[in-house]
Amino acid sequence: MASRKKASRDSYSYGIGEWYGRSFVHLSPDERRDYARLQSLPKKQRPSEPCIPRSTRDQVVECTKDGGVCSLRQYKRDGCTGKVSVAPSDVDILCTTCPYRFYQDQLIFRWIGETILDHPQPAVLPQVDFLLPEEELSVESSDAGRKVAGRKAVGRIDHVLVHPDTSVLSWCALEMQAVYFSGSSMRNEFDLLMKPASEGLPFPARRRRPDFRSSGPKRLMPQLQIKVPTLRRWGKRMCVVVDSSFFYAMGPMEEVNNLSNCDIVWFVVGYEEGNGKIHLRQDDVHLTTLEHAVRGLTAGRPVSLSTFEAQIRDRLENS
Repeated sequence: MASRKKASRDSYSYGIGEWYGRSFVHLSPDERRDYARLQSLPKKQRPSEPCIPRSTRDQVVECTKDGGVCSLRQYKRDGCTGKVSVAPSDVDILCTTCPYRFYQDQLIFRWIGETILDHPQPAVLPQVDFLLPEEELSVESSDAGRKVAGRKAVGRIDHVLVHPDTSVLSWCALEMQAVYFSGSSMRNEFDLLMKPASEGLPFPARRRRPDFRSSGPKRLMPQLQIKVPTLRRWGKRMCVVVDSSFFYAMGPMEEVNNLSNCDIVWFVVGYEEGNGKIHLRQDDVHLTTLEHAVRGLTAGRPVSLSTFEAQIRDRLENS
């Protein structure tokens, strides 16, 4: 009896979603090769590339992210044909790796301005000092604004959005969180893309994945735990912008039913693709307390004492 050949399994891996603001899927092999060659040059010798999400008709902003990768997306290689395609996703098409990606068309600033400040065009102040060393805080309150300016901060708010009617100061804080990735370096990807290639999508050179655990509990959560209690005492809200793949990777968070009862306002964005371009879109707003946000970011609950001690005994017996 002839043996049946075992069917090959499909392969999945995350690769470049957008490169210097352009959809990787719609780049030609030559364009991918050109971008890859840039990464082989010393940083000081690399020609500047525009940051498309931050650039406008009137002003071109230079990309400052090493490697120029704005986002990741998952690709699929068919186990039988070897053909590479974009893998279907239940959440979103992209995982944002650069927070500047959220700047596209100033969408988030208008959205937050309308929701929190009742104004679609708030003033946007980046990197506002929030934490100073103890010795720097011994200033007279009347001179605090003047004396704090220029001093070395140990912590900042990403952005402060201000209602343009400054006769009554109305503002909110904003943090943006992209996702880190774990796995092989993008250098492997760049090396692969510099080689001659046929038409069609290349499969990622090595395995990698979005690291929501590092990005959430290890990066975003400490920022919220440090900043939100003070903002809460001041009667202010912390707005947080994340994409839908990040938000739904967290554990479920109990929500409150009114803006006045929340500490954190989550502005969740998504992406839609058409005509070779990818555009940011508004997805949803979620209102939570700090405590409920921490539970969601940790995405887990402590085991019981008996379960924890059973692990200790088991380790001792098998050591």
